[in-house]
Parts: sequence; C-alpha cells; structure tokens
Amino acid sequence: MPFVTAGGHRLEYAWFGPQRASAPIVLLHEGLGSLSLWKEFPQRLADATKRRVIAYSRYGYGASDPLAGPRGVEFMHIEALETLPELLDALGVRDPVLFGHSDGGSIALIHAARSQRSVSAVIALAPHVFVERYGLDSIAAARLDYLDGDLRARLARHHADVDSAFWGWNDIWLSPEFAAWNIEALLPEITCPVLAVQGEDDQYGTLAQIDRMALGLRRLRRLELARCGHSPHRDQPDAVLTETCRFLGELSSPP
Repeated sequence: MPFVTAGGHRLEYAWFGPQRASAPIVLLHEGLGSLSLWKEFPQRLADATKRRVIAYSRYGYGASDPLAGPRGVEFMHIEALETLPELLDALGVRDPVLFGHSDGGSIALIHAARSQRSVSAVIALAPHVFVERYGLDSIAAARLDYLDGDLRARLARHHADVDSAFWGWNDIWLSPEFAAWNIEALLPEITCPVLAVQGEDDQYGTLAQIDRMALGLRRLRRLELARCGHSPHRDQPDAVLTETCRFLGELSSPP
C-alpha cells in the first residue's frame, strides 16, 4: 500500500473505483478498524456508487505509524480538524462525501461541523455523539476478550502493532474523563446532508445516538436496521449500499 504523511504521521491508504469521479467518498474506520478491516466493502461501494473511494488507516492502526503515547480525550477532534484536512489536501480530495463507521462517524461529523471546509455529505454508521454506559460495558468486555480470548489474534491480522491499536482505543474510552465526551453542541453547525445508519442490535450504542442527532441536525436521514450489530456494512451490506446510492443520487438530482 502507498503511504501519505498527515498529522505528522505516516499513514497507509488505498484508492478504489474510477479515477475521474467527482466528490470522492472518504472512508473513516471504527475504533479498532484499519484499511484492511474494510475488506471488500470499499470496492463494492465504488462499484455501486460509481464514485472513487479512498480508505486509510489512522495513526495507531493498520500499517500506519503506531502510537507514540496514550491518546487524549480530544483525539477525534484532532483527527477531524488537523490530520484529515492534511490528508485530503495531500491527496487532492475536494468536496468529499465522508463515510464514517463508529469513531469514524464521529470524526466525520466533527469535520463537517468545524473544519470550515466543503463537505458534500456525511454518511455515519453507528456514530457516537455522546457516551452511553451501555457502550462502555461492551468496551470493558472487549478488554477481557483481548486479554483472555481470541480478540488479540483476530486483530493482529489487520494491525502491524496490535497492542497500539487496541490499547489506544480501549484505554481512552474507559478513562473516567472520557465519560463526559459529547459532540451534540456542534451538530447544528453541520450544513450538509447526513445519513445516519444504526443497527438495532449494536453492542456499542443504541438508537438514542441518532435520536440525539435528529435534534441537532438540519438535514438528517436515518436508517434503522434489524438483525444488525455495530457494523452495518458487514451485517447488512446490501441495505447500506442501497440506501447510500439513493441518498447520494438525491444529492445530484435537481430540487
């Protein structure tokens, strides 16, 4: 994979789909994700939408630079407002559609609200806008699985430094100061359309996340999926692709 420097770190990335498509889709992975953990989805998304798609591994994940120290509470704001703009500029991306999953969905929302850059739309799968006790319990359970189960072995297939990826996510989410993390106040600043997708069986978040988004966003479409956990693009890929194509098609249609 090629690499780009953004936010002071070396990040792996890959393009999918046609080279001359406008408003490319930028994939922002989950808190334990990486470029490779998207698996076949980026290519399926490019084929379905006829748009170019870029995916990358954030600092601390995949083959990108491992963390040099612990993350702080503002790590998603730093990614959204410092690293992501540098990455988009380095790769010549303008007016992107931000497609974020979990932490990546939150990063997409923060960028759309506060970066002062043009964003065509946001598609947020299982995003977090506030911290739920329900989700923290599942994150604590993931810690036990990492220490005593097979989670470490499964993640090691997708991260060059698996401990950097896991503890960089788990430690900050379970820190006492992170319990007050909340981005609801910035939602009214988002002017582009937003599609929010939430699985009804998500172990890390409930429908309250997109209920709160509906209170703050000007232009929100929501998709609630039954028999779907924290990863709608893996649990219900056809439904996600169909709704994404419909949503993006309406963006380019005359009013």
